[in-house]
Amino acid sequence: MAIWAGARGHGAAAARAKYRVEPFTGGMQVDFAELSDIGRVRQGNEDYLGHAGPSTAEGARSLGWLFVLADGVGGSDLGEVASRTAVECVLKGFHDASPGEPNSSLLPALVRLANSRVLEAAHSGSAGFNMATTIVACALRHDRAVVAHVGDSRCYLIRRGEVRILTRDHTLAAEQVRMGLLSANEAAESDNRHVLSRSLGAGLTVNVEVNEHQVFVDDVLVLCSDGLHGLVGPTEIAAVAGPAQNLNAAAKRLVDVANDRGGNDNISLQIVRVRSVERVGMYRGRPYRLP
Repeated sequence: MAIWAGARGHGAAAARAKYRVEPFTGGMQVDFAELSDIGRVRQGNEDYLGHAGPSTAEGARSLGWLFVLADGVGGSDLGEVASRTAVECVLKGFHDASPGEPNSSLLPALVRLANSRVLEAAHSGSAGFNMATTIVACALRHDRAVVAHVGDSRCYLIRRGEVRILTRDHTLAAEQVRMGLLSANEAAESDNRHVLSRSLGAGLTVNVEVNEHQVFVDDVLVLCSDGLHGLVGPTEIAAVAGPAQNLNAAAKRLVDVANDRGGNDNISLQIVRVRSVERVGMYRGRPYRLP
């Protein structure tokens, strides 16, 4: 199985659009675009993103695709190092995984490993640093999407014009909403709306939230940092990314909207459109194709 991978971030802007290797038949196939922008206020880009995917049908069936995005925590030392360390760790672990390993167990394990790598990077120097980052990762294989995340970077699913958030923000304000202490409107104005309740690098262990969803042809998934979703609502994101024929233009349009509204943080996103799926069943732990 051949795997190609790439990662972007930390520059003023970085993009890869609708990139695909030689066509193959069978397994899940996708088109995608990535964009990371410094925004209008920050002096550097602490976001980082990357992807890995197959170049053969066998690779699509045995491992599939991975998209991952991390947002280094502002105010901590070397947030850009934390985000890059996390993304590259998850990509490498995905590349090295045993073919056929379930993404529902692989992905959270890789995120926990990334937490360890961020902590190691923070304490590798004599002085030591405080480093932390959010992360959201989406693995796609057969007709399933597995999403694992820590922090407030999000994953949306857009289907036939309707948008659904597949992640929950791990912020103090969001936790207070879930406990019934704040309304959604109060949380949107709360001073704690950007204060993370979970992040990579904050402790020796991390609680990774993971969920799995069936996907269909023409579904669109959008992974993004809060530099986008803090300024552009889910319905607006769906209106731009859902019907877009040119995913690169859609990504740039969303970044432009966020910048027009202040661009007060780094802005990063990945747009993934499902072009084909392969329905499978399981027999004695082994997948088989369904008609």
